[in-house]
Amino acid sequence: MNDILRQKIKDLPMSSGVYIMYSQSGQILYIGKAKVLKNRVSQYFNAGVKTEKVARMVSKVYTFDYIITRNEVEALVLENNLIKQHKPPYNILLKDDKNYPFIRIDVKADFPRVEVVRKLKADGAKYFGPYMQGISSRDITDLIYSAFSLRSCSLNMNKIPSSHRPCLNHHIGRCLAPCTGCVSREEYKKQVDGVISFLGGNDKKVEEMLIGRMRAASEREDYEQALYYKQKLEVLDKLVRRQVTALPKDLNIDVFAIASSGLNTVAAVLFVRGGKLLGGDKQVIEDVSLDEKSALSSYISRYASQVGYVADEVVTSVQLDDEDAMAEYISGIKGKKVNVICPHQGIRRQLADMAESNAKDFLEKSLSVRERHDNMTVGAMMQLGELLRLPRIPVRMECYDISHVSGTDKVASMVVFINGEPARGHYRKFHIREVEGNNDFASLQEALSRRLARLEDAESAELPEEDGDISGFGESDGQGELSLSGENVEAASSEEKAKNDISFSSRPDLIVIDGGKGQLSSVLEAVGEWSGKINFISLAKREEEVFVPHQSQPVILPRDSYALKLLQRIRDEAHRFAITFHRNTRGRRMRHSSLEEIPNVGEKAAKKLLKSFGTIAAIKQATVPELMQVVNRRAAESVYNYYNGEEE
Repeated sequence: MNDILRQKIKDLPMSSGVYIMYSQSGQILYIGKAKVLKNRVSQYFNAGVKTEKVARMVSKVYTFDYIITRNEVEALVLENNLIKQHKPPYNILLKDDKNYPFIRIDVKADFPRVEVVRKLKADGAKYFGPYMQGISSRDITDLIYSAFSLRSCSLNMNKIPSSHRPCLNHHIGRCLAPCTGCVSREEYKKQVDGVISFLGGNDKKVEEMLIGRMRAASEREDYEQALYYKQKLEVLDKLVRRQVTALPKDLNIDVFAIASSGLNTVAAVLFVRGGKLLGGDKQVIEDVSLDEKSALSSYISRYASQVGYVADEVVTSVQLDDEDAMAEYISGIKGKKVNVICPHQGIRRQLADMAESNAKDFLEKSLSVRERHDNMTVGAMMQLGELLRLPRIPVRMECYDISHVSGTDKVASMVVFINGEPARGHYRKFHIREVEGNNDFASLQEALSRRLARLEDAESAELPEEDGDISGFGESDGQGELSLSGENVEAASSEEKAKNDISFSSRPDLIVIDGGKGQLSSVLEAVGEWSGKINFISLAKREEEVFVPHQSQPVILPRDSYALKLLQRIRDEAHRFAITFHRNTRGRRMRHSSLEEIPNVGEKAAKKLLKSFGTIAAIKQATVPELMQVVNRRAAESVYNYYNGEEE
């Protein structure tokens, strides 16, 4: 801890407020609120045990600032406003799309319809939900239309022409057709009241209506309609089965819980509406609160602020230290009193335990996904170093492959993995220019010699090596192929451009050759002294044998080892990258050579024609005047006559 921090901690007041932690560059790292600023902020810098996340954040803190508030509720409001404004990396930030589906009924309208919305507005309409997991808002709206026959269209009811006719939904009994005056406002309002009652938890009447309509359709042998109502009854049954029997049918509760592994934290929420468990949500959150209570409090305040809809009662799996302040804060957002409680027994405790189980289950799954990723990348990299007894961990790996057809259009690919993952911004590709015919050994020698010559130039210029991410350097075409290829690098006349290439100037820890012992030997012969500075191996396809310098027998890695899978991934990626580059190169050459066979058409004219028309097929279809807009008359007539002659 630096002297600035030490002094500022001594000067902290014993008041409620908000604290803001900054990095040395001035970036806001974290914003928090405290009932007592001195106690809370001091905890971050005490020598006690901290989670890995907290320790990581604290190590970056250079200084902090604070704002005193009159009470803890004001601190909550200010904290949320500042987090929304600055979006610090170590605060809980709900996803931008964290807008749940709600059902909206505009009770002020003469003939309201039922809508599914994701934004709640203070517009006087009634909102129901949210609807998540297992039963969707669309299921509910379809059920409402089939039972109450409300309109589903978006017609402006004040601008209906006199010639308007009822839609198909009216003819099949699924709309009352208020657009044509088939129902009065009073009768329509009764149906709307029925919908509101149903969404509030009274579903018996709806069940009776659907059963009656299903039987009537069956009696008149309209089995398609009968099946339709049967399906709606199944949706209703699914909804009814979500009833929490020990809760009143008009009760709305949000149940929050949290689970943490020290590095990862998951928050979960369950939605109980009208006594029914409508579903819930889970989210991995970034948080550096000092304990689970604080983390849960932060999540609930973010949720209430961003989602904008909180139930009449909030149940938490652990007792919040700021329970009263949280209740007052949420009540201010909702505009009515909201209770925040941590139950110790009864149905509410069961719901809290259920939410906690959901959070723990999601946390375990998240950890297993991350663990698998780590095993396949960094773990595989470390395992490879151990199995091959490499002097250092192969953080930066490069793999080379050659692609050609019978010795023509020879190219080489250079694929880079950093920390066990593709670093596509570092990929490079080469045209093989010095090798005649079909000679993969010599082609590999040329590619490696040129690559290492660039590294030597960079190191002789004392440029710093970089092995991190280089976002923004070059642009990918979506396939992971860099626009700055070996071809383009070679075309540059400036020696500095080659020296400053961030990939060529980075020394690899391991170079992997796609091939067997022969390929490896030829490469070692070509690279000279570099074989003592960089580790080289080759991977043979058939038996997946690994050849190491100065060993007569190959190393056989376990078939299920992450190390072998890493080598296979980089080998296959180098193969893919080489083939793609070869196909593009061959295609360009074939297009040019086809045109250059035509009398009076040289390389420049061929390039102009292809640039203007795009394809050979388009050139074939062009008229002489069209061709003359690109090349001279003599060349245009030659092209036209050549392709007309071919087609004849």
